[in-house]
Amino acid sequence: MSAININLRPVGADDVAMLQRFRVEPFLVGLDWHGFRDPGEIQRRFDTDGYLAPGDGRLIVDVDGAAAGLLSYVEGRYAEVGTYIEIGALLLPDFRGRGIGWRAQAMLAEYLFEHWPVQRLQAATHVENIAEQKSLVKAGFQLEGVIRACEFRAGQWRDGMLYSRLRDDPAPEL
Repeated sequence: MSAININLRPVGADDVAMLQRFRVEPFLVGLDWHGFRDPGEIQRRFDTDGYLAPGDGRLIVDVDGAAAGLLSYVEGRYAEVGTYIEIGALLLPDFRGRGIGWRAQAMLAEYLFEHWPVQRLQAATHVENIAEQKSLVKAGFQLEGVIRACEFRAGQWRDGMLYSRLRDDPAPEL
């Protein structure tokens, strides 16, 4: 098996169509589908800041030169003094189950720790999403617990799982 070449890069004009698909094709996002959303917002946001705003950004997961999905990061605060960054990942179906997701998330963590003065990264996922739970652990995140009734999805309130990685936690071997 040949090595997979994974890189993170800013969103480019050619990526806008893929991001718009995530808004209108339910099967692409699986459990994260929250109904149809305005696909035009993607172009408007790209035109505004290229998805690299202070405290809120997206990076493309590039695999062997192809856009495989995206990573997101959003800054938050606890009690106005504790800054954290919440990350998310979304891969196109053809790139799932190949070890790309956990590597991309680990790369994003290293990127954020290198360029942001933040101590804590966190990621939430669905109780049903066992693959993402395993991916987060491989990426160096630790399970903190269940977040009760945190998300309205498919007509009901559902629990989530919260994971974190601190700056001083050991980084996984890529």
